[in-house]
Amino acid sequence: MLNKIFLQGRLVADPEMRHTTSGVAVTSFRLAVDRDYKDRETGEKKADFINIVAWRSTAEFVSRFFSKGRMAVVEGRLQMRDYTDRDGNRRVAAEVVADNVYFGDSKRDGEGGYGGYHGGGYGGSYAAPAAPAPSAPVPPPAYSAPMGGGNQFAEVEDDDGDLPF
Repeated sequence: MLNKIFLQGRLVADPEMRHTTSGVAVTSFRLAVDRDYKDRETGEKKADFINIVAWRSTAEFVSRFFSKGRMAVVEGRLQMRDYTDRDGNRRVAAEVVADNVYFGDSKRDGEGGYGGYHGGGYGGSYAAPAAPAPSAPVPPPAYSAPMGGGNQFAEVEDDDGDLPF
């Protein structure tokens, strides 16, 4: 059997970390994942909002380093959970249990317009120190193709015939 999911999207809200009665960390968050196509009427892309649950060290990592608006890549599995709501009705919830969570953007991209770094596991928020201003990128040297159309490759002089693989 195979149950593997990869998702990339933005966090809808700050992740919420809790602990089980035995002290195991669990973090819940939602990802807004864009669909591949645009709506015919509005011309806008729609998004699916997917519930994610992370456990133990992955939960602590997400709670510490991710916040609303950050792009995340989630690797995990789909899980269906039955529960009874307040009115006594049986419900089924689909959620992704995250095995691994990766940054989907650079820190600078994630902070733009969404606030700073939130240390969820440490009570309160922490503004990360500002990074030094990047210097102007140096363009790579231009490639110039050999002229004249001659042989561009030289023979190896000391070839003993043994391949390295």
